[in-house]
Amino acid sequence: MKKIIFLALGFPNIAKYTNLYTDIIQEFHNKGHEVLVVAPSSDNNQVGLHEEGNIKVIRVATMPLFEVGIIKKGIANLLLSYQYKKALKKHRIVIDFDIVLMPTPPITLTQTANWIKKKSGAKLYLILRDIFPQNAVDLKMLNGNGLIYAFFRKKEMKLYKISDSIGCMSPANIAYIKKHNPKLDSTKLHLLPNWENLPSENDEINSDELANRYGIKDKFVVIFGGNIGKPQKMENIIALAKDCLELPEIVFFIIGTGTEKQMLVELVKQENLSNVILEDKIPKNDYNSLLRYADVGLISLSEAFTIPNFPSKVLSYFGNKKPVLASVDLNTDFGVILEQTNSGLWAEAGKTQELKDKLLQLYQNPELRSQLGENGYHYMKANLQPENAYHIIVQNTE
Repeated sequence: MKKIIFLALGFPNIAKYTNLYTDIIQEFHNKGHEVLVVAPSSDNNQVGLHEEGNIKVIRVATMPLFEVGIIKKGIANLLLSYQYKKALKKHRIVIDFDIVLMPTPPITLTQTANWIKKKSGAKLYLILRDIFPQNAVDLKMLNGNGLIYAFFRKKEMKLYKISDSIGCMSPANIAYIKKHNPKLDSTKLHLLPNWENLPSENDEINSDELANRYGIKDKFVVIFGGNIGKPQKMENIIALAKDCLELPEIVFFIIGTGTEKQMLVELVKQENLSNVILEDKIPKNDYNSLLRYADVGLISLSEAFTIPNFPSKVLSYFGNKKPVLASVDLNTDFGVILEQTNSGLWAEAGKTQELKDKLLQLYQNPELRSQLGENGYHYMKANLQPENAYHIIVQNTE
């Protein structure tokens, strides 16, 4: 068995919440490996070495990393490497790890990852889930010809160089990294699809009660759950909702928070959209119950992207047997994967009529919805479980 350290940016208390990374760390633990997680603390009272669930976690005091301006966020990310290294020394952690697991974002933990790698002879496995700084350029948050971009691009290239293996979300991700990093040893790159545990079939289903609580009872529910930021370009979904006012049975149920949430609230109010319901975060069990009640799972990506993204929220839709409706840019291969797995319909982001036509196909055909939902579920069960990801990571760090 191996000793694993995971350098995380977003890692909730595993005893209370789950996400992509808690699932894979739990899988390593279940397979008998010794795991240590280093992650930010969202509360000063949490700082220190704790056991959360059955996982050892060092919570580190940092500047605010989420839902802040790009300058504050940039400074906070730059300080992470120093803060993590300091925390490891403070808690007298023996640096004798076999594998360093590190996701993107961020790309600024390179120094600490390299220090651990050199000190212990560990393999550095990069879980590539965010291609930064190019994504910030696409969204006009950074100038692609500026000094800040050049600084972070240099860090990105250094991270790829010191990584022993790089797991990419989709074939388009691999192709993009190869094309834009021609000096990189391309044998490091391989496919590491997203993963998530299937919802427990024993979960109590209180969908009717929740539907009454949130005002979606007896409606055709198009649900969106997750981050609400510039990458999601929710204005495209609002345009769709506005075009669907003539169909009062259809409601758009949007759950989540993020930097663009207030903009979204104001836009819904400005357009007087009675068919849009907005909520902040809700408990995972309630969310799964609402997904079971809903009719369609919604994906939205900005048409400005030149990098291929693969939205992880689709896993919750697959797991709850929901057909997917996606508004996506043409640089992602997500739409292609929906077609290959026959699990949903998609339209080019920004083309409202095309997206509405796809929605109406789902609205008018319950048999199609059922078949697409079943296809997504079986694809996820066979290919997108934490155990699949675990085996890929282990095989590429031997």
